[in-house]
Amino acid sequence: MTKAPKKPAPKKRLPRCRYSHDELMEIFSRFKQQRPEPKGELNHVNPYTLVVAVALSAQATDVGVNRATKDLFEVADTPQKMLGLGEDRVREYIKTIGLYRNKAKNVIALSKKLIEDFGGEVPQTREELITLPGVGRKTANVVLSMAFGQATLAVDTHILRLGNRMGLAPAKTPDDVETILMKAIPEEYLYHAHHWLILHGRYTCVARKPKCDECIIADLCKSKEKFCDIPAPIKLLEQNF
Repeated sequence: MTKAPKKPAPKKRLPRCRYSHDELMEIFSRFKQQRPEPKGELNHVNPYTLVVAVALSAQATDVGVNRATKDLFEVADTPQKMLGLGEDRVREYIKTIGLYRNKAKNVIALSKKLIEDFGGEVPQTREELITLPGVGRKTANVVLSMAFGQATLAVDTHILRLGNRMGLAPAKTPDDVETILMKAIPEEYLYHAHHWLILHGRYTCVARKPKCDECIIADLCKSKEKFCDIPAPIKLLEQNF
């Protein structure tokens, strides 16, 4: 007796963004007015140093990573130079960063793999990037966006929080939040959305107590934690975050 073929698993149904297309257009148009050309805050000089910096930033602040990599990148801005330093010396440069021992091991391992498998060049696909030691989907998305100009959305703790707090992407996992946001955010705003959301979460919609009275989208926000309905005036920031 032959067994009946297994039915394919049903597609996972994800929650929907709680905002209409028009509401999203208005939200991101305000973000654009506030920060026309947002940039990441990790210092780097080329795609390779960006990969290293983002990999080091796990469970660490950008400020702390920048402090540690300032001297490191002056002497090792290519995989070849990093291998020349060796794991022990890399560890000394980054010892102020959390989990620095394991991160130093990964930096050497990913440098070696870049040389052996990619000719010393940083690959430009997510599938190849995540084969590098210490590089996950979030790191790969950051590199694809910042180094190669691809419209990706790296979900860190800030975006995960905003997705759920605001109802932009009410899901439990970073991958699900990414999927919802990639479908919901209007295409014309998708390229910079990653940085707009991170910076909004870092400086305004902060974890402990959101600064709703300083928020430029307070009237549009659907968070239950919101305490102010009046949006702050949009200021074209002189400093480009």
